[in-house]
Amino acid sequence: MHNEIITYNLINNNDEKVDFLLKDMGAIYDQFDGIIDAPHRHEYFTIIVSERGCGTHTIDFKEFKFTDYSIHFVYPGQVHQVFNPERPKGWVMNFTLEFLLRNHIMQDLINQVYLYNTYGDSPPLQLEADNFERFQDIIRQLKYYDENKAPRSIEAIGAVLKLFFINVTSLCSIQNKENLLVNNGVNNLIVNFKSLIDKNYQQCHKVSEYAEKLFVSSDYLNKYVKSQTSKSAKEFIQERIIIEAKRLLLFTEESNKELAYKLGFEEPSHFSNFFKKLTEQTPGNFRTQSRK
Repeated sequence: MHNEIITYNLINNNDEKVDFLLKDMGAIYDQFDGIIDAPHRHEYFTIIVSERGCGTHTIDFKEFKFTDYSIHFVYPGQVHQVFNPERPKGWVMNFTLEFLLRNHIMQDLINQVYLYNTYGDSPPLQLEADNFERFQDIIRQLKYYDENKAPRSIEAIGAVLKLFFINVTSLCSIQNKENLLVNNGVNNLIVNFKSLIDKNYQQCHKVSEYAEKLFVSSDYLNKYVKSQTSKSAKEFIQERIIIEAKRLLLFTEESNKELAYKLGFEEPSHFSNFFKKLTEQTPGNFRTQSRK
């Protein structure tokens, strides 16, 4: 049951590979008779625009409530699970990285939403009713072009999706206005630091290793990241390792020794101590409890 996590590619109802899909949340609920889905991940981006919601949305082992007037973001590779005890109202947008590139939408626009959060910390964006109306208008435009299938409808969808992200990042900037650099565009050092962690977390566990790659001192990187995010550079590195460790523990049968070496620890005991220190559980206890 647990030897592999389900990973979905983006396909339509005819099992054809596509780059963009817009779905009604209520229709999805009806299709599966309200049955909760298994934890899974996507090879594509997912945005859930909840007009009326209840239940929970778990993303990388953190649980968030579904509420009215909220927007949930799921990045490629994140493990997530949706539970709606009642029929929800809203929309689900799915799109690939290729779709963004083809429509000249910079991924930085998306990254700004959670730029200052550590890994697995993807809380929904909560909106007021008047702000939510703006996004409803955008969804209506997406729906029109998606159903219309005019010669240049894909370009129109790309343009409207870009408008969606511009509105999202604008709201994020307002909500994080105490952070001056949020309002001055993308924070390149934070973006590059997080990108390096994604590529190197299995081999590099020290702040000094990332500082060297970024051509800054360890002290500067630590102080800078802390000043912008309220969390240390070390915490960002540790959170990425922990997220991957949890995924492997839950969805594979690899031993503690195999996991330790895969995640760059010289000894299995070092991995066990690291995991217990950050989660207050041993790897074995986490695997057992999570599977229950």
